[in-house]
Amino acid sequence: MSVFSSQLTEQGEEGSAHGRLGLAMSVFQDVTAVPFLVVIPVLGTAVGSLALAGALGLAIGKAVLAFALVFFAGRWLLRPLFQLVTRRRSAEVFTLTVLLVALLAAWTTNGLGLSLAFGAFLVGMMLGETEFRFQVESTMRPFRDVLLGLFFVGIGTLIDPGAIPDIWHLAMLGAVLILSSKLLLVAAMVRMSGIVTLTAWRVGLLLAVGGEFGFALLAIALDANVIDVRLGQIALTSVFFSMIGGSVLIRFNQAIATRLSGVKQGEASDLSDATLSSDEPRVLIGGYGRVGHTIAVLLHDSGIAFMAFDTDMKRVEQGKADGHQVMYGDITDPELLATVQVDQASLVILSVDDFPVALQAVSNVRTAAPHVPIIARARDLESSSSLLAAGVSHAYPEMIEASLRLGATALQVLRVPVNDIDLMIQEVRDRDYQPVLEEAQDEKP
Repeated sequence: MSVFSSQLTEQGEEGSAHGRLGLAMSVFQDVTAVPFLVVIPVLGTAVGSLALAGALGLAIGKAVLAFALVFFAGRWLLRPLFQLVTRRRSAEVFTLTVLLVALLAAWTTNGLGLSLAFGAFLVGMMLGETEFRFQVESTMRPFRDVLLGLFFVGIGTLIDPGAIPDIWHLAMLGAVLILSSKLLLVAAMVRMSGIVTLTAWRVGLLLAVGGEFGFALLAIALDANVIDVRLGQIALTSVFFSMIGGSVLIRFNQAIATRLSGVKQGEASDLSDATLSSDEPRVLIGGYGRVGHTIAVLLHDSGIAFMAFDTDMKRVEQGKADGHQVMYGDITDPELLATVQVDQASLVILSVDDFPVALQAVSNVRTAAPHVPIIARARDLESSSSLLAAGVSHAYPEMIEASLRLGATALQVLRVPVNDIDLMIQEVRDRDYQPVLEEAQDEKP
């Protein structure tokens, strides 16, 4: 899934209809492989049908026990543990805690005779249900990339280059079988669900590739002596060839799908993107304090979808109590911004009270998503000017805005027309508060 999603991101298709559907089905595809993490090691040890049935029953029982342990630990221990850790405001402690929890879960399943990967999957599933999931994912992203690279290096050592000349034709046949069968099955399922033909073919092309889980399962099977060495080499090489061919299919998925569906080239983009499109604006809020809460209430009452982040667990819990989607996370973290796909947002609102934090967040958002507008909170004119210079679309200094509202109320009491008042205030804002700034500078000794 990681290689597949990375290529989609590079091509700018992760937010498209076929991209979102493909990613969702890819996750489900990986989940369906999890039971094999339990079954495959048993197949290499059991002899005879009765022994096999007994071993499988024992393995399934252990898997259920492991799931129950991790589930109840996740429900009763994980959330309080991470709440305690986040109060320290230390990124290093947070990272170490995530690694420790993952290792403990893997150690637990390994102690029950199951695979290490099964424990890691279970704890990942539990953490995915908490308000820490985005920060966990962003924290683990560098480790994931490094370990994924080591994983492919390890898989590469399992492939015997000397055996390829004798099995390359079988491996090519296997790769073609993988690509064609997955393409046709996925395209058929997507089409039967009511999705247009073009998108169905594009999703099929995205998922035709053999994934990392195929390598992982084959590695476990070879280690457990479930398959012989020659058959394992054919299977590994087939998946390897399918990944090479799959990358080409992903790269040219639109052109290939257009030919397969018979749609004209000019109509292809419109038909594909029309399906599964969302008209709801996606707003990200940095900080859920007094200002962030007020903005969230206004957005919620307007029916606008949003997600807020804060590093204060009390505020996160308050947001949950308010019925808002508030998550634990550092809005200045580039990895977090990449995780939540800030480049797909309609608007970013920075309501944090700390000016250096806001400035850093603006810099990182501008780097990741130059086209996304940013509205920021500022305490004074100096902070507002700095934020505007950093790339903020609008920065409202609280002190000046309060003064403008006070002046507007005074003019209303004096029966000045409301339209005239609004025009005067908007003129001050349009000029970046320069009229007010000039007066304030004149008053300085």
